[in-house]
Amino acid sequence: MRIGPGRDTVLGAVPVGGGTNFALFSAHAERVDLCLFENGKELRITLPERSGDIWHGFVRGVGPGAQYGYRVHGPWAPEIGHRFNPAKLLIDPYARALSAPVVWHTLMQGGVGTNRPDRRDSAPATPRSVVCEFVKPHWERPARSWSHTFIYEAHLRGLTMQHPDVPAHLRGTYEGFASPPILAHLKKLGVTAVELLPVMPFIDDRFLVEKGLRNYWGYQPISFFAPEPRYGTREGFRNMVRALHGAGIEVILDVVFNHSGEGDGSGPTLSLRGLDNGSYYRLAEGGRAYVNETGTGNTLNLAHPMVLRLVTDSLRHWVEEMGVDGFRFDLAATLGRGSSGRFKAWAPLLSAIRQDPVLGSVKLIAEPWDIGPGGYRLGDFPHPFIEWNDRFRDGVRQFWRGDAGQIPEIARRIAGSAEIFDHRGRAATSSLNFLSAHDGFTLQDLVSFNEKRNEANGENNRDGHNANYSQALETAEEQAARKRAMLATLMLSQGVPMLLAGDELGNSQSGNNNAYAQDNPIGWVDWPNADPELIAFVARLAKLRHDHPGLRQTRFLHARVRAQDGMRDLIWRLPSGEEPSTQDWHDAHARCLCAEIRGAAEGPAGQVAHEAFFIICNTGPALEVTLPAGRWRRVLDTAQPEAPEGNHPEPVTCVFAQSVQLFIRSTAR
Repeated sequence: MRIGPGRDTVLGAVPVGGGTNFALFSAHAERVDLCLFENGKELRITLPERSGDIWHGFVRGVGPGAQYGYRVHGPWAPEIGHRFNPAKLLIDPYARALSAPVVWHTLMQGGVGTNRPDRRDSAPATPRSVVCEFVKPHWERPARSWSHTFIYEAHLRGLTMQHPDVPAHLRGTYEGFASPPILAHLKKLGVTAVELLPVMPFIDDRFLVEKGLRNYWGYQPISFFAPEPRYGTREGFRNMVRALHGAGIEVILDVVFNHSGEGDGSGPTLSLRGLDNGSYYRLAEGGRAYVNETGTGNTLNLAHPMVLRLVTDSLRHWVEEMGVDGFRFDLAATLGRGSSGRFKAWAPLLSAIRQDPVLGSVKLIAEPWDIGPGGYRLGDFPHPFIEWNDRFRDGVRQFWRGDAGQIPEIARRIAGSAEIFDHRGRAATSSLNFLSAHDGFTLQDLVSFNEKRNEANGENNRDGHNANYSQALETAEEQAARKRAMLATLMLSQGVPMLLAGDELGNSQSGNNNAYAQDNPIGWVDWPNADPELIAFVARLAKLRHDHPGLRQTRFLHARVRAQDGMRDLIWRLPSGEEPSTQDWHDAHARCLCAEIRGAAEGPAGQVAHEAFFIICNTGPALEVTLPAGRWRRVLDTAQPEAPEGNHPEPVTCVFAQSVQLFIRSTAR
């Protein structure tokens, strides 16, 4: 088999001209061996050329479907950051497919402590990289604006495993997620985008394998271009995206670029560590230790130009070749750290993404924290990023639990958290609002448990959040009322709403608020016990939000006079109809807040409809509320979800405890 010099311009394995060009970055390697596999045999060929820090070669006769890996030679010197070990078969970080899932095996260990390398061959336990064609299909994208977006966060396996109408052989796969029953459910809910938990190849960690558990969530990445093989094939992923696009639904991926699944120095050598540990990771103590700002053992060195290139190349690949419409960046504060370790909004990676003509035009969502110094960065990310707003999550939970002094907090969250996000020209859609997410209690568990119950994770209930702001309510009726009120608060607040898959049907995880290792009914959505009335209620809320732009405005509301009609855009009111005084805002016993919001929308024939909304949130006892002057139409009462909509001629309405009411008044101009 002949090998020529090839080219260094495109990294990875690129089929071209009757063969494949292989190119790999390593600044500190002394030799790179390409390993080709066929019929169980391994053929090693040394890459003949090095251009700068890119090792490359062209192998004639190798095409799509060929399986390969690398063995990289260099110093074993952990004291200065080098952990080269050619006994370990390495996965190409640019591989567009893997032959199998990555599951920890003792053969993957790179060293015996830090004293000497482990000389056992890891090839029997390591998946192969697979050569794939480079294809950039034409994608018909829904292209929703943020103000028209309603996100559904889902684990594609967990959503489908217990659905009775998804064919058994498709459950847990890309095709199963795009099956007609799932698409019909998403469309019924009014979902405009799905946010999928990680779908890049990840490792089942050693400590989980030894406990008989699996990495369910997938936040331990090993490769950055391939779809996770345990869910299906590369083409299966594309078909899923096409089906979702056909249903008018965008696809957002939860991506992990803050660390890799290789962990600290005691972890496996699978890819980046063996390729060039000193370049790919941020190191400390002269190179012996790993900077760990993520709690997972290592932190990627995103200040290095080739690591930055890996990330941006990966993101463009998922957009252009795989059809993805956006990304949610896990522990994104890490992405804003340069070589100094301090967060900066203009850090290299954040700046590279913003200026990229492909990436700057897709949906970008930041989880704005990590565990590093000064790691809580809510509100600090630049446009066009929007951010997961945990202040919304906690504020809504505490308000509806009845905690004292929560009126000012719930007011800020309903109005879009302007005090956090209204700067540097950011839009009112900068806040991604959520009640629950994969990490934490489900909505049903918020009203069912006072404390977490994570014993199934095998960590003696020490893992997971302790500050859940939950409350175990005694009756199903009380639980249902609380859930409806919280869901209405989510969908009537300014910002972008996100719903956790299963919350719309009453899914419980039996009190487990950290189901990262529960690839079983604990972590799967419980379709057999779905609540059809709650599903219909969420769909109704989504339609209300869709039909009335005033509930999803792009400009922040500051109770200022609007130019179009000389009216204030927001007026807070007491149940009496009066505006609250400073003393009222600080009344720790207050339990009811009313908001009068104004918006505008284009109606038939181009005329502008000026709408006013009156929202009542009451977590205290039942009471009477005086409506502002005018003719109002009640369109929602969470205490009486089946009550018909209709005009409300009376100036006073009765509001039940634990309920939200919405009134609308419109005048065409």
